[in-house]
Amino acid sequence: MNTADYRSFAEDWERRATIRTRPRRLLENDDRLIFPLCRQPLVLNATFVEHCPQWRDFVLTQSFYKFINDVVIFETEIVDKIARSIAKNRFTLPFPLACRIDAMTVVVDEDYHALVALDFLQQTIELTGIQPLELPTQIELSRALPAAQALAPQHLHDAVALIGVAIAENTVTHDVAAFAKDDSVKPSIRGLMADHLFDEGRHAQFWTQLVRLYWQAASPADRDSIAAVLPTFLTHYLTNTLHKGFDLQLVEHLDVGTDIRQALRDEVTALHFPITRQHPLLGNIMGFLHNSGVLHTPSVARALSDYLPESGRQTCDV
Repeated sequence: MNTADYRSFAEDWERRATIRTRPRRLLENDDRLIFPLCRQPLVLNATFVEHCPQWRDFVLTQSFYKFINDVVIFETEIVDKIARSIAKNRFTLPFPLACRIDAMTVVVDEDYHALVALDFLQQTIELTGIQPLELPTQIELSRALPAAQALAPQHLHDAVALIGVAIAENTVTHDVAAFAKDDSVKPSIRGLMADHLFDEGRHAQFWTQLVRLYWQAASPADRDSIAAVLPTFLTHYLTNTLHKGFDLQLVEHLDVGTDIRQALRDEVTALHFPITRQHPLLGNIMGFLHNSGVLHTPSVARALSDYLPESGRQTCDV
């Protein structure tokens, strides 16, 4: 593995990590939103707006709880596990000490993000008096990784996990950036997202570098095997099934009539985001795969040809 071009960010972490530099943020008791309207389609559908707008704050607060829950699962159960394995040199892919030290800073950052998220959960409950409903025990990545790993040879399971987490970290960075810029949301929550973004930008670079190092060293056969499972990973990762299930759960807790409840169910069920090249997250994912070198491999480009822009597909077909 050629690590000559690897750039450690350990010194940057000492100076700039949010756990080192940020005070505790306190949730404001003002009229701004807990959660952006644009991220919760339930409150924007026609039946909800006409018949039960009084439930908006309840739905947005529960959606914020789910967002926090998703962050905790992502940070502590998935990213933390893989980063800690790399740091302790127990990953099947050996990385040099500089990478392992950076991986441990990721562990510290992610656990701190989970702590801050839970602090905001507690503050929100105290401010609103709204208790969380039963929250999901999985996120999309929880299903996408094992689904892809099941199709790959055993010796590539860690490599699939590395690439999957790197995709997710790069996607999260762009998602959090949009959240942090929404002026309709309480300043402390936007600040929370900005702090998170500050760390996640560094993490995205770290994972991209690690994937690039691995991909350069991987054999052609291993590259082709991973290429074959990437469509399965994306299908599970980009689905809105879990979000739709949560929204249906929310509908059941609204104090509305039978006909309105059924109309809300129908509108939630009908909401569909097809996984095509127009999917809002695919541009970022393909950008990561390009920057890490993965997409330069012909078998990867062929496997993902349905998701590439027309110009990219034409190049792959040549």
